[in-house]
Formats: sequence, structure tokens, C-alpha cells
Amino acid sequence: MRKILNDPNSYVHEMLAGLLKAHPDQLGMAGDLHAIVRADAPVQGKVALATGGGSGHLPVFLGYVGKGMLDGCAVGDVFQSPSAEQMLEVTRRIHGGKGVLYVYGNYGGDVMNFDMAAEMADMEDIRVETVLVKDDVASAPPAEADRRRGVAGMVYAFKLAGAKADQGGSLDEVAAIARKTLEHTRSIGVALSPCTVPQAGKPTFTIGEGEMEIGMGIHGEPGMKRESLQSADVITERMLDALLEDLAPASGDTLTIMLNSLGATPHEELYIMYRKAAELLEAGGLSLHRPYVGRFATSMEMAGASITLLRLDDELKALLDAPAASPFFVQT
Repeated sequence: MRKILNDPNSYVHEMLAGLLKAHPDQLGMAGDLHAIVRADAPVQGKVALATGGGSGHLPVFLGYVGKGMLDGCAVGDVFQSPSAEQMLEVTRRIHGGKGVLYVYGNYGGDVMNFDMAAEMADMEDIRVETVLVKDDVASAPPAEADRRRGVAGMVYAFKLAGAKADQGGSLDEVAAIARKTLEHTRSIGVALSPCTVPQAGKPTFTIGEGEMEIGMGIHGEPGMKRESLQSADVITERMLDALLEDLAPASGDTLTIMLNSLGATPHEELYIMYRKAAELLEAGGLSLHRPYVGRFATSMEMAGASITLLRLDDELKALLDAPAASPFFVQT
């Protein structure tokens, strides 16, 4: 295991302590170091947005706590769900009187703990609505879309629902934007190498030299097919084919696209992929608006990338363009 760390069991604690020291003007905690909130929370008179999940995916999840996006995040250990109590602490601290929207990935442990937190919040007269992120097309067929995993598409939900909340939307209106965003969002990934959880000290899975797996999940969940590593153009085209078949945009539609590194893949390779993706989409009569290329949702040091498409209408486009500022995401 080649990692810069001290005690593997202190990995998340020390990471969170470092983040809070680095960004004291933007981030604070709600009693528990694993309960991260905006430094100015609660924002009175605004719907609050909260998320949460396991560590190991920065910038997801806590990297998007900030103006125009999330108000709080419950942080679990690496690839482990935060507790219901941690989520409740976040909920209490960020509630500004208009309710709280939970937006998080469709993973069993998270669903169980967040549902418990929502029930406890309800007993304290804090209204909570939940929107589950299910954007990974490789994890289940369209007929079973409710089983799909939540991956990088959640960043778009944070951004657009956060913008709606900043505009004064009600809890129902903010939740509706999150759902609308995710209805029009699809993602798929490709993995070239595993990652290592510090406490385990060994790779989460094995993949041979010169192999790739299209559709692998961000925790190493099985993908669609393992095969020999292909060229960047072939990989990009196959990933886009899967996304477009599922999303089914019409010629003339406008999309935003996110080319995301899963951790180790550098920006140079992402831009090679983006070049081909833009060429293919424009050849299909689709317009691109505000592309995102970089690290948005990772899996420790995994080599690989994901592509996310969001079909935009005028309402979603305006919300996407709204300003936002967090430690890992700045848009003016």
C-alpha cells in the first residue's frame, strides 16, 4: 500500500480535520467531525440541502458544501455509510425554517441510515424530503432503473437544486428540480485499475495489466464487460453509445457533459476523451452547454473515468449557470 498516511484507522478523521483547517471560512462542523456544514449555517428562510456517504470519493460528497449547492454533509469512513445520528446532527444544524432536502446515492446502507435520520427529524418538527440518485446505466436495465447506483450525476442534482433553493424555492419546488435533473441524467464509468482502502491495506478488486472494465461502479461493483484496453476514442464512443441509448435525446437537444476522473486518470486523458465525445455528440445534432472536465466524483486512486450527460431545457440550463462556491467547485 503506497499512501501518505499515519494510522489507517485515523485516515478519515485526519482528512476532515485538515479540510476544516484549510477552509474555515466555508466549512464548519455540527458537533461531530463527521457532520460537516456550511460555516454560515443555518441560512434562515432557505431550503437546506444535505447529502452524505462514505469517504474516498472527494470531491463527492462534502466537497460540494457551500453557497449555491449543499448546506451539509454526513461523512462516513472510507466506502462506509455515515450513521443516522450524524445525518441528524447535520439536519438540525442546517435547518433554516423551510425544511431539508436529502440528495444522496442509491446504496443500501445510506438509504437505511438516512431514512432513520429523516424519521428522527420529523419527530423534531423538521420536514425532510428525499431524492435518491440513480444515474448509473451499467448497474441495471431501464426497466429496473430503481436499482441503479448513484454516481457522478449527483453533482448536477446538488448544483441545480442548490440554485433553486438559493432563488427562494419551497421544499417541494427544490425537490422537484432535483428529481427533474436526475430524470434527465445518465452516467457510466470505465475502470483500468483498483483502489486500496487504507484500513484494508489491499486492492478492492483485481484487474489485469492491459485490461479495462466498462460499467464498473465506484466501489468496484461489477461492470458490463471486462476486456482488453482499447483506445481512448473507442472507449469514449462505447460509453456514449450506452448513455445515448438510455437517455434517448432528440436531434436539436442541448446537453451538458461531465468528463470525470475516478482518481488517478489525469486531465490530459480526460480532454482526449472530451474531444471525441464532443465530436460524436455534435455529429448527432446535439448541442453542448457548459462542459465539465476534471475530478468531480472519485474512487480513491482508481484509474479510469466516467461520463455523465444531462439533457437541458431552459429551466435546467438557467439553474446550471447560476453561481456557486464550495471548496472544490467555484462557478461565477
